[in-house]
Amino acid sequence: MRTQPWWGSLGLLLLLCGLPWLLPNDYYLHLAETILIYTVLLYGLDIVVGYTGQVSLGHAGLFGVGAYVAGVLSIKLGLGFWLAIPAALLITALFGGLLALPALRVVGPYLAMVTLAFGTILQILINEMDFLTDGPLGIKLAKPWLGHHPLTVSEYYATVVAIFALATVLMNRLVRSHWGRAFEALRDSPIATDCMGVSVYRYKVLAFVLSAGFAGVSGCLYAYSEQYISPNTYNFELTILFLLAIIMGGRKSRLGALLGSTIIVLLPKLLDDIQSFRLTAVILALMVLLGSALSVHRGLTTVRRVLVPVVGTAAIALVSFKLDAMTDWRLSIFGVMILLVVYYLQDGIVGFSLHWVAKLRRDHDHVGHAAFHSVDVGQAPITAHASRGPESLLEVADVVMAFGGLKALNAVSYTMSRGSVLGLIGPNGSGKSTMMNVLTGLYKPTAGHIAFKGLSITGKEPSAIARSGIARTFQNVQLFGEMTVLDNVLVGLHHRFNSGLVGICLRLPAFKRDEDALRTRGQQLLQMVGLHAHADELARNLPYGKQRLLEIARALALDPELLLLDEPAAGLTAADITELLALIEAIRAAGVSVVLIEHHMDVIQAACDHVIVFDFGEIIAAGVPAAVQANPKVIEAYLGA
Repeated sequence: MRTQPWWGSLGLLLLLCGLPWLLPNDYYLHLAETILIYTVLLYGLDIVVGYTGQVSLGHAGLFGVGAYVAGVLSIKLGLGFWLAIPAALLITALFGGLLALPALRVVGPYLAMVTLAFGTILQILINEMDFLTDGPLGIKLAKPWLGHHPLTVSEYYATVVAIFALATVLMNRLVRSHWGRAFEALRDSPIATDCMGVSVYRYKVLAFVLSAGFAGVSGCLYAYSEQYISPNTYNFELTILFLLAIIMGGRKSRLGALLGSTIIVLLPKLLDDIQSFRLTAVILALMVLLGSALSVHRGLTTVRRVLVPVVGTAAIALVSFKLDAMTDWRLSIFGVMILLVVYYLQDGIVGFSLHWVAKLRRDHDHVGHAAFHSVDVGQAPITAHASRGPESLLEVADVVMAFGGLKALNAVSYTMSRGSVLGLIGPNGSGKSTMMNVLTGLYKPTAGHIAFKGLSITGKEPSAIARSGIARTFQNVQLFGEMTVLDNVLVGLHHRFNSGLVGICLRLPAFKRDEDALRTRGQQLLQMVGLHAHADELARNLPYGKQRLLEIARALALDPELLLLDEPAAGLTAADITELLALIEAIRAAGVSVVLIEHHMDVIQAACDHVIVFDFGEIIAAGVPAAVQANPKVIEAYLGA
């Protein structure tokens, strides 16, 4: 995760506190105040867009709800600012929960359309419910009072700075906790997140609720800042501005949110004045030209890649001298900026800057191929499970998995003993991975029954099955690519964290103990699979073989009694496979049972006690590896003569 040094944050806070003396002008102070208010909203929007990877176009509506909560409480009930803040937070959080409902069923452009409709409905309700909101006439408010003293412009600005600082601290603590890791995991791979025992359903709802809470506080601050609110304020253009701010400033960065907020507050002012816009366009074009030239000179990019942004910004600068006014071109300018940013600054200005600096500092030492050679199976931090429960660990009875008229599994039955290694083999499309998906809850079986440790898991959610003691890896690696190697493992340890929102925000001793202890355990798991030296590296930057190792370490973090490995030897060398077998033996020695899907028959023979052969969704043979390998049906269907 991106972090800013504490001294930078302190310097920024001191600068903000000193603005009333540096800018003894109420207009400029009001602009700075608006930037901070919008930044608070962008913190919340970043939870949804940046961390969970959802697209929300409804935050202008939530912003309006927060503002109107303040207005209605003030005008209708005579309640002041200090009660309006918590009320706005709670009421908009409730609306955020309602907004989360469609997010559980739709994704991508469909979710964007649903959230846009949600925001539009809120704007219409605010406009039409004149008995409560005074409709198109709007609501006027006075500046807040502190006791019997009305706050001056600079005093209210100081209040906004204090709330902004508090929101920044809370946001930092939230995203650097197990909740923040759950949000990021959900964005990168919802399937793997569920299979790590982290409920996608729950954390999608939490993300929208928390995001709405920030929007509500921001809306309340805005209402008292402007001292007048009306339905037309919370329109589609504001929604686009908020999204532009997150994209342009940079996802997952508090500095990015502040930078994005500054841009969207000052940009409309520039677009209102053609002379200011011309000057800004020329400066921007020169900056892009110089930055591109420097990047090409240092070999950080190519002429072809920088051609469009250079030509695009130069064209905007030239066109600005042909225009007499900007009023009719505002949305067009916004649209062009979004296209340029989305295509060329996908990580925003902050992300691009960090990436550029990292390239300058990058050494040219390349990590070797995907080797297992540093595996330390002698220090396996796995809890022993040998004495738990009955001898029979897994029972599959007459399981059918049908997709339309096709039965991927047809009346499959078998029993697995505790502490054993079971191999599943068969030709591609025979039903092996389907069996894995049924066992972990990704597929609900059409018929049949599955019992784990004597208890039914048929039809249960993947996160519940994972928490019961079944962990897995995937045929196609499902890592959380934008997270570090250690954070990937910490997602697997999510079930060990006991702190809730209060503990996270206040950094209570119980939270600190959990975080320290589980980070240590995560490092031990990485040590076990030989990845401890890569703990702070992004998972997507690991070689393929090491990514498979990381999946195993993350699965072991669940402290499972049954580990499902889906083709772990794929893409490995003979030496790597030898180390993999040693790792499987260490896992088994700790009492963890293993189900292994593999096409390498030497791995199956060396690792498995029992083998089941699938063909067209049915079991055609079962027994010890040597007997199965000699079975005529297996030879015909899979091994070949």
